[in-house]
Amino acid sequence: MANRGLIVCIMLELLALTVWIGGLLVLVAAVIPAVFNTFGGQDSGGFFLTRAFEGYNRLVLGAGVLLMVGIFWRAWLSRQGLAACPVSRTEWLVLGGMLLIAGVITFVLHPQAAALQAQAFASKEGEVRKAAFEAFFHLHKPDRILYMENVGLGVVLLADRDRSWVGR
Repeated sequence: MANRGLIVCIMLELLALTVWIGGLLVLVAAVIPAVFNTFGGQDSGGFFLTRAFEGYNRLVLGAGVLLMVGIFWRAWLSRQGLAACPVSRTEWLVLGGMLLIAGVITFVLHPQAAALQAQAFASKEGEVRKAAFEAFFHLHKPDRILYMENVGLGVVLLADRDRSWVGR
């Protein structure tokens, strides 16, 4: 029974990391270029991408729950001596960093950026609109950097998990 639980746990972790890493790669490599090459303007494309990233953020939160369940389950199995699947310190630290960054993006930066974007799109005056866009892009830059760092941490976590599986 412990082996089945471990297999389910590993599959859920892989699914979660696939969503975490692959979701952002699809948004950046396929969706963003398609939106700005297809939609009729910056406003409609920007609003669409804001909604797309809100959906991705929700998926990441769900993936984070799966990763936490997986890591705690494997740690419990290991402590009980039911499976040789110890959780490394690297895993704990990387996952903690990923969850912290995801929380900052989802609950702090993205809502602020979305509000600034809406303000910029609602502004019709040239100088007011320009100032609103400058404020949006000023906040949006660290948001983008954190997204990329979080995907990088996801790759690190995946590599750490792969290394532990190959070592068996």
